[in-house]
Amino acid sequence: MTDREILSAFTQILRDILFDNSIVLSMETRREDIPRWDSFNYINFVVAVELEFGVKFKVADIESFENVGAIVAETKTILG
Repeated sequence: MTDREILSAFTQILRDILFDNSIVLSMETRREDIPRWDSFNYINFVVAVELEFGVKFKVADIESFENVGAIVAETKTILG
């Protein structure tokens, strides 16, 4: 799976969580760049990504992701 495919799926997941179809994620997007992407919705996003991709992130990773690109990279690593 390519970065672009994962990023597209992440964008749709976050749009669904926040009920906002105007969201466009990039590899550099940070949580604070998206209105209403607070800690509660971040956890919802992470859980939705785990379910969608069949992956499980480590708690330390979840706490240290600096941007969407870091989540994409870890997803790809786990998927192999």
